[in-house]
Amino acid sequence: MSSTIYRFLAGAALISSLLPACTSGPEKDKKENAPAGIDSSKITVAPPPDWIKQSNVYEVNLRQYTKEGTFAAFSQSLPRLKDMGVEILWFMPITPIGITDRKGSLGSYYAVADYKAVNPEFGTMDDFKKLVNDAHAQGFKVIIDWVANHTSADHPWLKSHPGFYNRDSTGKALSAFDWTDTRDLNYDNKELRDSMIASMLFWLDQTKIDGFRCDVASEVPTDFWKTCISTLKKDKASIFMLAEGDKGDLHEAGFDASYPWDMFQHMKKLAAGKTNALTLDSVLARQDSTFPAGAIRLYFTSNHDENSWNKSDFGTFPGLKHGAFAVLTQTMRGSLPLIYGGQEEPVLRAISFFEKDSMSMKQFKRAAFYKTLLQLRKRNAALSTDASFRKVSVGDDKALYAYLREKDGNKVLVILNLSAKEQTIHIKDQALVGEPMNLFLGAKEPFKLGHSFNIEPWGYIVCEY
Repeated sequence: MSSTIYRFLAGAALISSLLPACTSGPEKDKKENAPAGIDSSKITVAPPPDWIKQSNVYEVNLRQYTKEGTFAAFSQSLPRLKDMGVEILWFMPITPIGITDRKGSLGSYYAVADYKAVNPEFGTMDDFKKLVNDAHAQGFKVIIDWVANHTSADHPWLKSHPGFYNRDSTGKALSAFDWTDTRDLNYDNKELRDSMIASMLFWLDQTKIDGFRCDVASEVPTDFWKTCISTLKKDKASIFMLAEGDKGDLHEAGFDASYPWDMFQHMKKLAAGKTNALTLDSVLARQDSTFPAGAIRLYFTSNHDENSWNKSDFGTFPGLKHGAFAVLTQTMRGSLPLIYGGQEEPVLRAISFFEKDSMSMKQFKRAAFYKTLLQLRKRNAALSTDASFRKVSVGDDKALYAYLREKDGNKVLVILNLSAKEQTIHIKDQALVGEPMNLFLGAKEPFKLGHSFNIEPWGYIVCEY
């Protein structure tokens, strides 16, 4: 029983709370042909806002977050989330939900029946504006989920603007994939494009939100996004645009961050023992060949889809595995980390998507763990999205994944045991020598060349130099 494996147990109150974690799904691509008449090359896009570089995102499933499921009820959690270190609040769609072909009794957030109104289930427009104002007053940024690919099956546009929809040979409006409660929008129609941008401007101007998380962004033509984002940022230059998509051209279109689905799938395989830590290098290499340099990625161990459909945060990263992969999401290069509301409890079950299924959050067993990581990210520029990243070898590279993050004289070392076996760490890189503070032990580590110690299965070390 040599040194560090059992030194980890000093932080057992944190580690023992790190139960299960996450998963995701591959994307489908379509609508890749841009309509004629648009010269996207002449559209300029502003760089990402500086305020996201050392920030984080917290996803709010408003319907399930509280017993009431309202804006007013959620607002009571703002002080707690502020204390935990949360900065960007992402609300799943807050627009009204369609009735036709509705799934379940309450329907999917993503079946939008009106782009300029609030779902009465959650409260009124004034209630939402008050929530945004209260959040801003406490230092939060607020973004909302935007569904540009499709509407509900009974959106007024189906009658007033039939040309806004993709239709079959009989004229019937189509549904994408198995989303039978929705109808697919036709981006060959310029008036639709203008209407969609006008609707997004409405929320920026009327509610003073700070940006959008764009649902299935890869399913909407890239040239639309380029025009849209350029227009939105002329209205409010500092907005944050997040794409649910894993394509480099989304960044070229102006999105500030995107989803690393490829990395997430490999994280799942790694947690399941189907591959080893070296696979992460291959994923990063593919990103380097297909994404702009410095692309910001939304790393996560769960989100609403992954929890409800793929047993995330309780089936894919069970037990101590959650801690290792959560640390990775918070510290990996170019990462803007996401926490799904309820992970701090943790909520260890699939939350219903179409019915009322309130989370019970009273203990917040993981809150201290997340707070430690979020505070480090905020105070230390080495975890900024534009900080350098260098992998270092500390032992068996198939099991141990270690890297240094550096910026402006700040340095953070992360060592992850991504295996089910105890491993031995060897300090053999001069850059690791020193007495950095072990973040979770609250003590300095005497790192000297030739020093060796053990690390438990799925263990992690985060050191601040």
